[in-house]
Amino acid sequence: MRFVRRNKWFLIVVVAPTLVLATYLYAMASNQYVSEAHFLVRTQGGTAAAPATGISAALGLGGAAGGAASGEAQSVSDYLTSHDVVETLQKRLDLVKLFRRPEADIGSRLPVEAPTPEYLLRYYQKQVDVHYDTDTGITTLKARAFRPDDAYRLTSTLLTLGEQRVNEINIRGFADAVALSRRQLDEAERALGQVQTQMTRFRQSERDVDPAGTAQAQIALVSRLSQELSAARAQLATTQALIGGNSPQVEALQQQIRSLESQLAAQNSRLTGGSSTIAAGLGGYERLRIQQELLAKRYEAASASYEAARQNAVRQQLYVARIVEPNMPVKSLYPKRALTVLTVFCALLVIYAIGWLIAAGVREHAA
Repeated sequence: MRFVRRNKWFLIVVVAPTLVLATYLYAMASNQYVSEAHFLVRTQGGTAAAPATGISAALGLGGAAGGAASGEAQSVSDYLTSHDVVETLQKRLDLVKLFRRPEADIGSRLPVEAPTPEYLLRYYQKQVDVHYDTDTGITTLKARAFRPDDAYRLTSTLLTLGEQRVNEINIRGFADAVALSRRQLDEAERALGQVQTQMTRFRQSERDVDPAGTAQAQIALVSRLSQELSAARAQLATTQALIGGNSPQVEALQQQIRSLESQLAAQNSRLTGGSSTIAAGLGGYERLRIQQELLAKRYEAASASYEAARQNAVRQQLYVARIVEPNMPVKSLYPKRALTVLTVFCALLVIYAIGWLIAAGVREHAA
């Protein structure tokens, strides 16, 4: 009893709380099992999600792809501790039931059977730890539960949800990356289709499949008639010089020349004589043809731009590389009984020592 009286405050401040804590930890606290997994977010080009560090980071020399992957890796880590994931896990695994197992002690398990989403999120964030290493780009995922298979299923499901999140990011990123090029390609395709429709209507209205070929054929006909007319005139001049102007042969040549002149005038009139001639129609057709060629080049350029944007977007696609698969825990890691008791004992001992020194100083000053 004398020992108790002399060390009353030591027993109250240090020993008693330590004994209470040790009793709870060793006699009441439930075992908690930890399942752990490691993963890495990478691009299709093989760039890991590790940002630049040191001088490179200060100078902004980090790769664009690596920076994008790093940002997405951190967003995945944030997602895995968000209320969205908690809601999904509640539907898939029944988190409330998982955190209220019968073997769980009252101090460790989820206290209420119907927690609010905010309360469930806070408890979940104590049981699940997601850490992103900025140096290596590796994300470490740990989940605690009161049964080994619960911890394993929780970690495996979280890893699957992380992969699904990356896939959703890829879908949105791909759509955003190629949207402008796809829109330009569609516009060029529509414009090219419209001018081709106009050319078809022109051929139908003119009843000419190849206006350019028809014009060339007409020019060739006019050229041939001109040559024949020139030859006939030369022959007439020679004949008149040799046999005179009253010969039946001369009259035949003169009739032939008049016929050729009539044909040449008619063909020239068809070629260039008015608004409905071949030349007028050929002008409209040539405008459509030139427009078609320009739009075809525009379409080719838009198609090449779209393909380049698509390939670039594919190269920047992200995927989750599983470095360490979730493990099925065998031995419980929590609570850390000996370490917790020792830590609390040392902390209380320091508090007691500080209080004792203060009290000793006050007594000495009073004396």
